[in-house]
Order: sequence, then C-alpha cells, then structure tokens
Amino acid sequence: MAGKKQFDMDTVLDAAMIQFWRAGYADTSVDDLSRATGLNRSSIYSSLGDKDTLFLRCLDRYATRYGEKYAAALASAVSEPVAAVRAFFDVTLERIADPELPDGCLIAQSAMAIPVLSPAVAAHARQALGLQRLRLRAALEAGRMTGQDAEAFAVHVAAVNQSLAVMSRAGASPAQLLAIVDVTVDALSQASHGR
Repeated sequence: MAGKKQFDMDTVLDAAMIQFWRAGYADTSVDDLSRATGLNRSSIYSSLGDKDTLFLRCLDRYATRYGEKYAAALASAVSEPVAAVRAFFDVTLERIADPELPDGCLIAQSAMAIPVLSPAVAAHARQALGLQRLRLRAALEAGRMTGQDAEAFAVHVAAVNQSLAVMSRAGASPAQLLAIVDVTVDALSQASHGR
C-alpha cells in the first residue's frame, strides 16, 4: 500500500532483542526501542505491542534461538553425557565470545530483574530459566544418570551456565570462564565414572 511503511519483522525483533539484552528490561524505554528498531512509537505499539508484549516476544526469540543450539549440543548425551555437557557450555562460551552480541544472557538478566518485572513477564522469565534445567536433566537421564543425581547436576550446570553470563558481563576473561566450566565438567565426569 502506498504510504504504508514496510519493515522486516525479523530484523526489527532482533534489534529490539539486542536492545533489551544490552540494557535490560527496566533500562530500556520505548524511545530506546524506537532508536534501535528504526520504528516510531506508534509503529512499535501497532505492530509489536506494548513494552511487555515486545519483551516477551524477544525473550521467546532468544530462548528459541539458543535453546535449539543447547538441544543440539546435548543430543549426544545418551552415549557421551560429559562431552554433551561440555558442548552445552561451548554454546554459551561461543555466544559470550561473539563481538557482535552484548555480554551476558538475556534470560539471566531477566531473572535478576524479576523484582521490577510485571507478574506475567516475571513468570515468563522464570519459565525460560527453568527450561534450561529441564533440558539438562533430560539429557543427563538419557546418559543413564539417576533421577536425583540428574536433577542435582542439572540445577548445578544451569546455575554455572547463568553465572558465566554474569561473570562475562562483569569482565571475566575467557580463560577464567573456561576454568569455571572445567571444574564443573570434571565434577560431572568424576560423578559419572563413580557410578
């Protein structure tokens, strides 16, 4: 239609996701989103919804994008559970090392911001965080780890994974992040061989 501005939805959602990722939910205004996406405020509201709606779309986009990578990394857990967990961490370390992406993790940031989020957005952030633990538990159980041990390691690995995002944002070096991963993978390896 003449006079109607066209835009690529994927490009706009990626720009909004990066803005939320870089600044966090509370420190991102609709004006910031307008600058990041190139859309005016009314276009944002009419095409993408209010700030909460857009944030939920961005959080889902992030969770899907990296969730697929984590699932692929854990796919070998049946035969190689320790190698699969190492590959899981490699997804995070590669994301952290990518100079095109903000430091940290949108899900970790969102979890830390739960006190200032609306109840619906906070619930969504908790759910996104919980999916990682569930994915890890299923992979460890597939690797023949018992339910109780699989749950304990899933919680631990998910916590370490989120801490990598926080540590990277705080300036930890790649070598420090790798050392954190090594301790966790070594503990998992010892527990796996001790069975």
